[in-house]
Amino acid sequence: MTEEPSIQPIAENLWLIAYPLKMLGADLRRNVTIVRLSSGKLLIHSTAPFSADVTAAIKELGEPGWLLDGILRHDTFAEEGRTAFPDIPYLAPEGFSEVVGFPTLPIIPAPMEWNEELVALEIAGAPDARDTALLHVPSRTLILTELIFNFHDDEPLWTELLLKVAVGGEHAPGVPRPVKHGVKDEAAFKNSLETILLWDFDRIIMGHGDVIETDGKSKLRAALEAAEFC
Repeated sequence: MTEEPSIQPIAENLWLIAYPLKMLGADLRRNVTIVRLSSGKLLIHSTAPFSADVTAAIKELGEPGWLLDGILRHDTFAEEGRTAFPDIPYLAPEGFSEVVGFPTLPIIPAPMEWNEELVALEIAGAPDARDTALLHVPSRTLILTELIFNFHDDEPLWTELLLKVAVGGEHAPGVPRPVKHGVKDEAAFKNSLETILLWDFDRIIMGHGDVIETDGKSKLRAALEAAEFC
């Protein structure tokens, strides 16, 4: 029997659930980030195969307010997320609903209830992804979907080999090749990245890989410079 992932506290009003995500035999993980706003409502960032026990544990943290998938190709567990939390708004990029077969709402403009505790920005210039970055202002945490991966050298050999193909030799952190190849308007893409780098953050949680607990801004900038986007 597969062990249930645990809800890990990251900071005040911020939690992470790290699910396995097998691709070609390698585990690229699927991070679900949970943010509790001052209202007590929860943002559940990224969907996963939520069990009844995990769903109940999430509800113990607060009132589920929104599901969110931040990129068009993040539909793997959309149906499971909708089933676990059927009565709350599901936020996603334009075009996501056509992929998953049920209605979703746009992430931007952000819900008024977020009240500047959460700031959202769609990363322009990559229309096949429409990736969206979030800033949790109180904890100074940048929440990303696939802009960067962050895996270190202690991964199993097969995972390391796949990362070298999908991301490159430097992936702690690194910009995945699909992100690089998906940029159609480099000026617009770089402009969005410049805006993100002006945000006040230190920690980064990304959709795949380990949390960057500190010095996140300089590490993100270095990864973007290596990809020639900064």
